[in-house]
Amino acid sequence: MQISRKVHKEMTNEEIARFFNTTQPFIQGNPDLRDPQVEGWFRTRQHFRNSSEHAILQIPVGCGKTGLMALLPFETAQGRVLVIAPNLEIRRGISTAFDVAGRECFWTSTRVLTDVSHGPFTAVLDGQDANIHDCENSHIVVTNIQQLASRADRWLPAFADDFFDLILVDEGHHNVARSWERVFERFPNAKVVSLTATPFRGDGREISGERVYAYPFRTAMVRGYIKQITAVNVAPEEISFTYRGDARRHTLEEVLQLRDEEWFSRGVALAPECNRSIVDASIQWLQHLRATGTFHQLIAVACSVDHARQVRSLYAERGLQAREIHSNMPAEEIEDVLQDLRRGRIDCIVQVRMLGEGFDHPNLSVAAIFQPFRSLSPYVQFIGRVMRVIHQNNPQHPDNRGVAVSHVGLNIDRHWEDFRRIDQEDQELIQGWLEAGDERPPADEPGRRRRLTPDMVVQNEIISHFIEQEYLDPMDDAVIDDLVQEFRRRGLDPEALGLSRENLRQRLIQARTRESMEPREIPVTPQRRRQEARRRLNERSRALASRILNALGASINGRNIVLAYPELRSANNYAAVIMIVNGAVNERLESDGGTRGEIPLERLEEVLEQIDQIGDSVQAQIQERLSRR
Repeated sequence: MQISRKVHKEMTNEEIARFFNTTQPFIQGNPDLRDPQVEGWFRTRQHFRNSSEHAILQIPVGCGKTGLMALLPFETAQGRVLVIAPNLEIRRGISTAFDVAGRECFWTSTRVLTDVSHGPFTAVLDGQDANIHDCENSHIVVTNIQQLASRADRWLPAFADDFFDLILVDEGHHNVARSWERVFERFPNAKVVSLTATPFRGDGREISGERVYAYPFRTAMVRGYIKQITAVNVAPEEISFTYRGDARRHTLEEVLQLRDEEWFSRGVALAPECNRSIVDASIQWLQHLRATGTFHQLIAVACSVDHARQVRSLYAERGLQAREIHSNMPAEEIEDVLQDLRRGRIDCIVQVRMLGEGFDHPNLSVAAIFQPFRSLSPYVQFIGRVMRVIHQNNPQHPDNRGVAVSHVGLNIDRHWEDFRRIDQEDQELIQGWLEAGDERPPADEPGRRRRLTPDMVVQNEIISHFIEQEYLDPMDDAVIDDLVQEFRRRGLDPEALGLSRENLRQRLIQARTRESMEPREIPVTPQRRRQEARRRLNERSRALASRILNALGASINGRNIVLAYPELRSANNYAAVIMIVNGAVNERLESDGGTRGEIPLERLEEVLEQIDQIGDSVQAQIQERLSRR
């Protein structure tokens, strides 16, 4: 039997417009859709009937932003739709949801469309695996901004200026960058919709457009779309530190006064004692959440690559399977770490400016913050990693809880208050956020090795209690209003059930009280502590070699240092410096020919504290040897 196949010809904008405006999607009244998806679609449709101004939709993380994008073309698009993601991770998620042949197709899984044999068809711009004909034969084109507006200019010139009628920008707070502006200039008559959880930027640049819809975080938590979040700050009854030679003990009251100072929050971020306090508190909360039997996991954010390794080591000392992840790692290693996380092989992942927007893993429920955030947007984006619910639409399920753990000295709680006030739509407040800036301790970058050595050195701190703040504050009348509305939405009358507003308030207060805990120190075995100290010493030695090469302006694969040290018989400069550094470290360890595995804990930790001084000495020695040649 011969099977004939219809050959697709290029679809015109008129044909595509007919598809999006004559197809009857099941949107209003669809129980498989979430309120922000239906409401966001309706508001956007109404907006473009009366205006051509760019539209901004504010949707919390985890509330179905990809699904909303799948709905937006219907009754709005008069031609092809361009969907732009800020990175590959988000693009993959969108293209999967838009694949009419896939099991995860949004239109079919939610019954929005019962017949997708005629579309909407999606083309994905993915390197060499796409061409212009794919786009011509599709209703929707999905890409990431790097692919679309690269310097190579492969794609933008290939499209006519009327090729797209509707442009959807995911994580729209990015769209003021020059690469995005080039896209909007290329398609001047296209309607533009920006979707974001945080409609403001840390650099003060304005996101163009009118905010036509905003769905409150508060309501999303009450309805069980996202986890209910608690902020936990470890509070030291006393902290002892030295600053510029002045050694003093400070009370919690003094710490709260000092934390606005950048030198103080930076010192706390990099202080091992303070890091231990955050680690212990985050593990305690992780254990608390795991009491349900669910394998909750922890995500931490660090200041730099070396700081991430230090934090990972602290978790490992306490028996957790922990990995770090950062952009300097090979792509294959990054994927291995992510696979281990998704498969439940690790308890904790420590990241440096990774796993941000678009990374979804519901079992991440504890966010440990080890770095100061100077503006609200990156803070909210990070907290968003622990907002995905494990059990859909079930706000009372104990697994649908998220915890953000930090230290009062990092001054993170001010962002928590601002986070709760996003729902108030206070434009003056938002402008203040815009002006705040996002100054953070710099991450390590290739070719830019640096020492983060604050003047503040913490010797010890005594943790007395946690300062806990619920997002759903029982004293907030708006929270009670949302609870009452949620009862009624489900066809229940709270008053008929004997639940007055005050009853609901007391229930929230009781729930918070049950979860409050006293800080406790997580035990560390001497053996595991010694093993991690040895591992850290090896890591710091390798990092030291890279730092020295960078300071000397020497190439890793060069041979000028090799020639200066012929006795080492090394292959390149990096190998030579590693050998010199290890020799200097072993000398301090008083290990003559023995292995570091035989060195006692106290000696390993003592040398770890001296590692930067060792590096300075080695650098000076190499510099002197090179000057003789």
